[in-house]
Amino acid sequence: MENDAMAAFANFMPIILMVLIFYFLLYRPQKKAREAHDAMLSSLKVGSRVITIGGIYGTIVSLSDDIVRLKIADNVEIEVARGSINGVAETKSA
Repeated sequence: MENDAMAAFANFMPIILMVLIFYFLLYRPQKKAREAHDAMLSSLKVGSRVITIGGIYGTIVSLSDDIVRLKIADNVEIEVARGSINGVAETKSA
């Protein structure tokens, strides 16, 4: 009887191993990156210089829950989805 239990466990061992590999190599790092991105989005404030996913640099003029208004040039402002902000850009050194 004990040999049958060991054989059944040995049959499931590769599946258990694959689940652990997927968790540590795929799911966990992706979850950490998503949490870091969400924290960055919640910390945005007016005046921050940001870059969008499309590569547009701009300065935040106004914020709402879903929309960010960016100033990208003199007299040029655009509205983008808050989720499309990729990160906070380094400020220009004058």
